[in-house]
Amino acid sequence: MRLSYALLLLFISTVACADNSSYEFGGHTKFRIVGQSYPDDSLFHDLVGSSSVDTVGELRLNFSTKSELLSFHADYQLIALRSEFLLAGVPNDDRRLFDFTKTNNVSDDSAILHRLDRFWVGYAGEKAVVRFGRQALSWGNGFFFAPMDLVNPFDPTTIDTEYKSGDDMLYVQYLRESGDDVQGAVVFRRDPLSGDLESDEATVALKYHGFAGENEYDVLVAESYDSTVIGIGGARSIGGAIWRGDIVFTDSDSDSYVEVVTNLNYSWTWGGRNVSGAVEYYYNGLDRHYVAGSMSIEMSPLWMLTPTLISNVDDPSGLFQLVTNYSLSDNMTFLGSLNIPLGSNGTEFGGADSGIPNRYLSSDVGLFAQLAWYF
Repeated sequence: MRLSYALLLLFISTVACADNSSYEFGGHTKFRIVGQSYPDDSLFHDLVGSSSVDTVGELRLNFSTKSELLSFHADYQLIALRSEFLLAGVPNDDRRLFDFTKTNNVSDDSAILHRLDRFWVGYAGEKAVVRFGRQALSWGNGFFFAPMDLVNPFDPTTIDTEYKSGDDMLYVQYLRESGDDVQGAVVFRRDPLSGDLESDEATVALKYHGFAGENEYDVLVAESYDSTVIGIGGARSIGGAIWRGDIVFTDSDSDSYVEVVTNLNYSWTWGGRNVSGAVEYYYNGLDRHYVAGSMSIEMSPLWMLTPTLISNVDDPSGLFQLVTNYSLSDNMTFLGSLNIPLGSNGTEFGGADSGIPNRYLSSDVGLFAQLAWYF
């Protein structure tokens, strides 16, 4: 580990000493409050009462430097949180290659931690890109569900999707003369019990992105968590709308299944306001079919309103979210959401069975409010 740090610092020094090097520094602070209510027959009601309030404060500092061919990027986070369910909300690096997270002042319901969420060095030539270290990777054509996104995909109900958590990996990309490109990634992970690096915990993936006329396509081949993954996907224009989709086959020791996601995205003007709408279907490869839809409505140049519905059509149950994003100034925004679960007890969103008679993993109306300041 010390050798890795030394090599990274040597690379940073090399980039910084280059005659044509440039620097960027910025970041943000965010303060978030999440309120959640629970029905009387909820297991959470037994644990915390009729409601809970979680608070999170975050400082993020982003630094990057680059020369003609070399680059370095680091994002530092300082996080203070208070939560009724603390263990579920504290980030850690137990499974990552590098331990860049330090947690302090942990109590039953609060913690303070600081960490590096990005920390990578890279080379970028005319056709080739190579990066090593903690970084984020997003693949696939899904809006809400992303079976081709093998590394830290967002939960479909996530409200703040500005930053995806980074993972420790080697990433390469090669650009062909045709405009097609080949991307590869090796994500290093540790065994959760022994703490040792294990090949059957890693993800090794190769993805080809190409063009066929005005259409785009993706081909994925990967070995992830000791499972073979093969995927194809693409996007094309249909009458002013964009149709996207992925089909992903996974073969593991215990099972084999096919996931399917497809969506349609269209933008138009409605009542003098700009609107972008999307509808998506997802089959999880086992026993569940989902349909999700959203509309982003530009209420004013500073205010976006986005109603979203995510539904399990087999239960049936769903989650309705009304998300608002308002720009308070050039460097300050408010992000809020009203979350309403739909469905009866025993359904996915209405409240799954807890294993305890007459007790469910259910919740009622929830509120999300976040104020962010950027610098």
